[in-house]
Amino acid sequence: MEKITGFERGFIIRWSRAIRRGGIVKRNYLILGIASLAVAGALLAQDPPAKTTPKKSASHGAAGSAVRGKEVFEKKCAMCHFADSDAKKIGPGLKGISKRGTFTVNGNKVTTESLTTWIENGDSQMPGMKDNLEPAQIKDVVAYVKTL
Repeated sequence: MEKITGFERGFIIRWSRAIRRGGIVKRNYLILGIASLAVAGALLAQDPPAKTTPKKSASHGAAGSAVRGKEVFEKKCAMCHFADSDAKKIGPGLKGISKRGTFTVNGNKVTTESLTTWIENGDSQMPGMKDNLEPAQIKDVVAYVKTL
């Protein structure tokens, strides 16, 4: 074993006393505090992020989303209408309604506007959905029905 010199012994003693008094720990907290202030100052000195306007989803545009429309249709319309058949369930089946070009109930022309009006207001056998669906959801259902 090597012999500890006086200098080394003094260093070890001072080091252990400093640890017991908390001097080293206090110094570390001081360094951490200064570093935190420097980081906070750098962050505050940056320009604020530019304000961005949220992009409108497809359902808020002129045409709805057929994918979302299918989800709404399955929850709100499928109990009365077939999507994959033109046979009557409670209401008429909607398969091929756009290709047919007319409503089976009244013979009116099938357009985006007429589908929207029909879904919103209903008729004697179909309840209007204006109070049950958001305007964007109605657009989505119209987009879906046009794909059938």
